[in-house]
Amino acid sequence: MKIGKHFEFEASHILPKHPGKCSRLHGHSYKITVIIEGDVDRNTGMIMDFAVISDVVKGEIIDKYDHKHMNDYFENPTAEIMANTFFNIINEKLNRKTDGRVKLNSLRLYETSNSFVEISEKDT
Repeated sequence: MKIGKHFEFEASHILPKHPGKCSRLHGHSYKITVIIEGDVDRNTGMIMDFAVISDVVKGEIIDKYDHKHMNDYFENPTAEIMANTFFNIINEKLNRKTDGRVKLNSLRLYETSNSFVEISEKDT
């Protein structure tokens, strides 16, 4: 079974290898959707408490990158590179918190309301 949660943060970046206008300083209202996969715990009736997901994503991603310049963290901060990094960080943290009982099934990172990258375990 799967559950999901959405998050948002604001950040700027420059894509130094981009041939067009994205090579100039600009910002995005990023949105992240995480989909968690696991078995429903018989005692709690849940895969995972949504608050735990929030703690992980806010602590590892939102608090670190919100209102920051992404080039300070990534040499070439494309949505693809950022999503891959975020996926690995969140998946690792969830695995540690649950002793491998749940995993990050997929992550979507939106740069705009209609442009996103999606990554799953098979992509890493």
